[in-house]
Amino acid sequence: MNPGLFEAITRTLPHPVVLCAGDGTILAANPAATTSVSQLCTGASLYALVQDDAGVLRTHLGNWLRSGSPLPGALVLKDSDGNGVRFRCHGARATWWQGPGAVVQLHLHRLDQADRFAVLSREVAALNREVVIRRTAEAQREQLLRAEQAARARLQRLYQLTAALASSATLAQVAEAVARTAARVLDAEGVTLELHSRRLVPALEPGEDLRVLSNTAWRDLDQGQDSARPEADGALRVALEADGVVLGALAVRPGDAGAPEAEHLTAVGQQIAQAVRRAGLYEHEHRVAERLQLSLLPQLPDVPGLKVATCYAPGSDMVLVGGDWYDLYTLDDDRIGLSIGDVAGHGLPQAAVMAQVIAALRGIVVRCGDRPSVVMSELNAYLHRYHRGQMATACYLLYDRRARTLTYVKAGHPPPLAVCSDGSSRYLDGPVSPPVGPIPGARYHQGETTLTEGEAVLLYTDGLIERRAEPLDTGLARLTETARQGVGMNVHDLCRLFLNHQPDATYLDDRALLLVRPE
Repeated sequence: MNPGLFEAITRTLPHPVVLCAGDGTILAANPAATTSVSQLCTGASLYALVQDDAGVLRTHLGNWLRSGSPLPGALVLKDSDGNGVRFRCHGARATWWQGPGAVVQLHLHRLDQADRFAVLSREVAALNREVVIRRTAEAQREQLLRAEQAARARLQRLYQLTAALASSATLAQVAEAVARTAARVLDAEGVTLELHSRRLVPALEPGEDLRVLSNTAWRDLDQGQDSARPEADGALRVALEADGVVLGALAVRPGDAGAPEAEHLTAVGQQIAQAVRRAGLYEHEHRVAERLQLSLLPQLPDVPGLKVATCYAPGSDMVLVGGDWYDLYTLDDDRIGLSIGDVAGHGLPQAAVMAQVIAALRGIVVRCGDRPSVVMSELNAYLHRYHRGQMATACYLLYDRRARTLTYVKAGHPPPLAVCSDGSSRYLDGPVSPPVGPIPGARYHQGETTLTEGEAVLLYTDGLIERRAEPLDTGLARLTETARQGVGMNVHDLCRLFLNHQPDATYLDDRALLLVRPE
């Protein structure tokens, strides 16, 4: 990606987004950046614009350049009149950058008088003035102390809400954070999010069904859920508005303390609205990446006598396309080839390599698909020659219908799982060979097994089994346990069962699955 493409992609975003080098030079900026601060444009220097100590910016840039995930920060930039403009920002190294040196992709959110932090500052200032006045009257000292303690607890709850929302990426996570903390902040009996899903997440095509975004933790006003709302439920509703768009409302059921103060309720509503808006943008970017990934994966041919199912899902925190692929090849009436793999990394370069690998493999299989070790050697030579520096794990299998034999090669890839009709399963733990790409002339060794009647073969990428701080063997053991739950299922249901065998888990990487069952 180049600065021009970056500007085109970020043109419609409502908040400033800039691309800057390690020395603070701005390489690209979207229109919202120059609208906020006119000097925040291509060619300018952040160091010349920052009003704070330059050491603060230097520290931020150092942290952002070292991180591939967004890290928070705060900056005060000078506008054309020399006045300071406060920004909350999130920055990270732009891993897609192909130019010289490392660069930072920086998202900025302007803090104005309506921002939650400004409201909190006014409340703290008002409290301090009240404390000074009340301390002059000894008769009111005890009452003053109680008021101060209550205000501090209130601010602490506000900070807890802020922290919970800041760590929430998806709409479900934001709704869960609101349900967990907002009622205590408002001294309410309960709160409910009522959101317009179609305003939050633009449809990718006309008539697209967005019910997949619905969640029991919030009420979707665009899916008919509002029809079940009582007309007089005794709840107060504050509009959730961000960037000039009404995203929904926060319904508050007052508790024993009565209705919250109007200013306090507005501040909480603004804070939640900003988090909901960010989550909607994240959901949109996540769906765009998923749609692009699916468009790159091949359409598999129908093969008589072979039941085939595929599944794909992006990682929980991924808004970038990845390099996972699967494919199926018909060599002749008796022999069928299968492949699955994963180009290391995420982003457009890896997705482009994946698409070219799919095309290259189809040509290789035509020539030598009946020799799995040769197929992998050819793929290794192709990747090393034409995509130097890229690496992929891969697995290629050749199934012979007549002999019911399965010959396979694993190039640094997790072992396929053979699933019997009674729910028992076994991993194809044949010879292990190195990944393709980094080692020219690497040798690849074949394994062979015979499939029993009704036995299926599951191919998958490592995102299905990898978890943070967990041995890989634990993930492999979970798959064998899942196989026992799939007795009697057709290949499509069984494939979905494996894809979602941990519905509440956070998946670190994409999941691509190919399941075949000879008839």
